[in-house]
Amino acid sequence: MKFPTSGVYAITQTEGKADHAIVKATLAALKGGAAVIQYRHKNPRDTSITLAQEIHRHCQHFNVPLLINDNIELAQAVGAEGVHLGQNDASIEIAQTRLGPEAIIGVSCYDSLDLALKAQKQQVSYVAFGRFFSSESKPKAPPAQLCTLSQAAQQITLPIVAIGGILPSNGHLLLNAGADVLAVIGGIFDHDPFTATQHYCRLFNTETET
Repeated sequence: MKFPTSGVYAITQTEGKADHAIVKATLAALKGGAAVIQYRHKNPRDTSITLAQEIHRHCQHFNVPLLINDNIELAQAVGAEGVHLGQNDASIEIAQTRLGPEAIIGVSCYDSLDLALKAQKQQVSYVAFGRFFSSESKPKAPPAQLCTLSQAAQQITLPIVAIGGILPSNGHLLLNAGADVLAVIGGIFDHDPFTATQHYCRLFNTETET
């Protein structure tokens, strides 16, 4: 299963939520048209293999890849399609070795084109930039600039992901600047996930029509 070249990248919101509520919300996002799901948990000690397995089962039904945030071991345990790594997480080489050549590996590049170019040389699946707008999920993340997306679009051949405070009302700014995929947490899971995901998907339909 490949990482999508465009679409909505839904990142689970798990803090303070019961497993069944997380699964229900993720399933709603999948039904709404999410092209990829990331299982993210702020506290690794609270990570549930059973929960991740249940989410993966739904992802497989929709033929949508499941990525695990920062946790190669969990990705292996549940048979997820890959992982997303920050700069302080396990190395790209370790993830590639542990998960195999078909695994999807994404990397956070924040506002750094240099990090993205380095990751591209290491044959990752996608690069992610952000945060672009104020974000409750990532309040301390350093801000990223639209011009970084524009520069990346000229030099990066991988899918480019934008994240951070993205709403249906501002997502077009990122797509126009060069993003291929929009990663969203609160914009989906702070609302009805099915309807919210559909709203984001319309941004891509508009892109196609214009």
